[in-house]
Amino acid sequence: MNKVKITVLKTTFHQELAEQYGVDGLSACPMMKEGQVFFADYAKPDGFCDEAWKAIYQYVFALAHGAGGTTFYFGDWIKEKGVAICCCNDGLRPVIFKLEATDEQSKLDCKQNV
Repeated sequence: MNKVKITVLKTTFHQELAEQYGVDGLSACPMMKEGQVFFADYAKPDGFCDEAWKAIYQYVFALAHGAGGTTFYFGDWIKEKGVAICCCNDGLRPVIFKLEATDEQSKLDCKQNV
């Protein structure tokens, strides 16, 4: 299993939807910032949004387990092998991520209780 590089490409905010459905004072995602980089494999990286992780982990899992040599969905989605562009499921302020397969091997972090 290899690590996957996760880059925050863009934070968005749908003003018209937020005015209609969001709470007062809602703004773009406060957790993720454009340009942030995380590395993941089997587990959510520290500081990464739980809800965003739930939305993208299946792509991270696939890339970590060897999908880096192929394109997703028969090559009719992303043109670059080993890359996926995904977003979280927040309909008012989605965050867009670039996932990239790497050659860096994962190391299982097993902590034993003594």
